[in-house]
Amino acid sequence: MFPALQHRNFRLLWLGLLVSFSGNFMQTAAILWHVSLVAPDDRRALALGMVGLVRVFPVIGFSLLSGVAADALDRRKLMLVTQSVMACLAVVLAVLTFRGLSSLWPIYLLAACSSAAGAFDLPARQSLVPNLVPPEHLPNAITLNTIMVQVASVAGPALGGLVIAFGGVAWVYAFNAASFLVVIAALLMMRPQDSHTPPATADSADRRSGFTFAAALEGLRFVFRAPLIRSTMLLDFFATFFSSATALLPIFAQDILHVGARGYGWLYAAPAVGAVITSALMIKGVDLIDRRGTVLVASVMVYGAATVAFGLSRMFWLTFACLAATGAADTVSMVFRNLIRQLETPDRLRGRMVGVNMVFFMGGPQLGELEAGLVANVFGPTLAVVSGGIGCLIATAWVAVRTPALRAYRRTPPADAIVR
Repeated sequence: MFPALQHRNFRLLWLGLLVSFSGNFMQTAAILWHVSLVAPDDRRALALGMVGLVRVFPVIGFSLLSGVAADALDRRKLMLVTQSVMACLAVVLAVLTFRGLSSLWPIYLLAACSSAAGAFDLPARQSLVPNLVPPEHLPNAITLNTIMVQVASVAGPALGGLVIAFGGVAWVYAFNAASFLVVIAALLMMRPQDSHTPPATADSADRRSGFTFAAALEGLRFVFRAPLIRSTMLLDFFATFFSSATALLPIFAQDILHVGARGYGWLYAAPAVGAVITSALMIKGVDLIDRRGTVLVASVMVYGAATVAFGLSRMFWLTFACLAATGAADTVSMVFRNLIRQLETPDRLRGRMVGVNMVFFMGGPQLGELEAGLVANVFGPTLAVVSGGIGCLIATAWVAVRTPALRAYRRTPPADAIVR
């Protein structure tokens, strides 16, 4: 069932990232909780939305540069640098919090710096995966990575809620700093001779050409001239922009559902619970699904509908179920989006493709958190979530209508459907 795990380098990275992502999700949930405690009551929703804003600026600013870096430099060594930087930032945040941090600006500043490091880490990490397994095992590797992220999404926030309840947010930051050491060790243990990098060709002669403006433009041209890749990025952006209500979960937990820190941890983890179950079902099912474009569009529509139901719910377990449904739908969408992009992008352009995509799939939720915070601050959290879910449905329908190649996409798409 797990052929990708037969390859030592991929197995090491997968296990290391499982621990590291668990720590990351713990910290992400803890930062929102920390901000909700420090911010004034009359500006709490806006303060929570600002977390997304400070995270998105580094993503937008460094997206092209980080993509070129992932294509021009050794991806494993680049990850060693970015993981080390993020570990140091988590240590600083932990130390400041242990000493009684009660201002918002250091939290925002360190969150922005961590986002900047992550902007360089993500293209290197996603571009490295196809080099760790042969092409026939890539769908399995992508599905396993999805499972890994979602398991971490369950374990991280759930453990984070317990740690916050019994020890405080500073311990969450400390645990996250320690988790980076595991993935750093995994990267150091990799064997270069076990890589599956395609042989050098004339088409890939610029792989090590360095940082150039022309290289960045080549990545942009490739993405926006490829209807399949462009449309999956748009779906990702619109869905997460309109339906990103994570920043408002502390308000739902504290003021609407009255479930406290432990309930907040489970609500934050709920999407990942649905995602883990769905990922397990998809291990062997991905290769059997033929009409991948139709399934992708349908899954994003389910995501928007579940968001609407979440906003209307006033019962903890119903809210949990709605959030779990968003995670299940997002997992199906994520697997097919990533599979389409990786299969349709040459290795020499993968870093730049991921760099451009980072603006969409990281910028969407971060800007969405700001949008949700602004709307909630004026009209209340319920209207912010419900209107976002409706916006997701409308945007998904628009992308599907505008991109026939996406709706018609199958396991083996015709060559002329990729670049016209």
